[in-house]
Amino acid sequence: MLIGQEVTIVGGGIGGLSAALALAARGAVVTVLEQAPEITEVGAGIQISPNGWRVLQALGLAEALAALSPRSQAVRLRDFRRGAEVFTMPLTRPDQPWHLVHRADLVGLLARECAARGVTIRLGVRVSAITQGPMATEVTLADGTVETHGLTIAADGLHSPARLALNPKSRPFFTGQVAWRCTIPVDEPMAPEAHVFMGPGRHVVRYPLRDRLLVNIVAVEERDGWAAEGWNHRDDPARMARAFTDFCPELRDLLDRAEDVFLWGLFRHPVAQVWQDDRLALLGDAAHPTLPFLAQGANMALEDAYVLARCLSEEPETREGLARYEALRRPRCARIVQAANDNAENYHLRPGPFRFAAHTALRAAQRVAPHVVAGKFDWVHRFDVTA
Repeated sequence: MLIGQEVTIVGGGIGGLSAALALAARGAVVTVLEQAPEITEVGAGIQISPNGWRVLQALGLAEALAALSPRSQAVRLRDFRRGAEVFTMPLTRPDQPWHLVHRADLVGLLARECAARGVTIRLGVRVSAITQGPMATEVTLADGTVETHGLTIAADGLHSPARLALNPKSRPFFTGQVAWRCTIPVDEPMAPEAHVFMGPGRHVVRYPLRDRLLVNIVAVEERDGWAAEGWNHRDDPARMARAFTDFCPELRDLLDRAEDVFLWGLFRHPVAQVWQDDRLALLGDAAHPTLPFLAQGANMALEDAYVLARCLSEEPETREGLARYEALRRPRCARIVQAANDNAENYHLRPGPFRFAAHTALRAAQRVAPHVVAGKFDWVHRFDVTA
């Protein structure tokens, strides 16, 4: 039961704020601890697929977010050198909306709704350790202060102290890939579509945000050299542009306009073996960090938030609710993470017979049975945790 129960959430990102709303809607008294001095987010885009959109609808936010983000009409896979289309997946089903969202817009909307629903957000609170005491969860702050909390949800990312409290320390595996991200203003509205330019050992994802005059870029390159993990490492825009000089002029011209570019190394982290214990639970990247090759990081966090709140509200004891949450979420998230790992290879085929055969097969499927390829990930996108 949640009515009147105090819940502390560590992390004020998409997962943490969504969980705060879902829990508050069921009667919990929620406090969010956020390390930043203000609720903000990096300037990058995310794709909200139908499975994530259903959670936003259940939280009463879908209409407001739709006003801030274009609805995607298609995903187009394109050859890197000529820009020719290899396969197009239409996204026009009325009951399966996809939206191209600026992360800051979604976080801002969630934060405002949290304030409206009585959620307390404590800013500038950095958590350095979380442990389970005999009667409470002990949260140690960066200044040495130790606070006691009851039910605590860790939505503070892949370096979450709570993950270490529940699981042995795991060693991330560098994939041999790095990714640049940036947003680039354009002069004319871009079609509301996601385009994936596929090249040997590299690919670029491009789609518009907001009024379609801002383009989100994620550019991935395979390389031997290691790069630091994390989203906030600045890089020289010219270095990104040079990595894709043999791509089609349409894309090169766009990359040449980039001014503020960030680079991060792509690492594989295992899905946490243990997600919860009595009064502590993991949510989002703290439980299941994923590579950005299936556009499901934010969507999984939204699903987590809704399922967690539902399980806690329907079970008579907190520990039963948390155990049910883990049992429902872990298998699905592990499958999605593995699918994202596998998807990277599909974008980076080298020139040769295999690449030729794969692209020929996609073009043939486009003509005779496009629904077969498009439906490959229906198990991800059509899943409804709110049903």
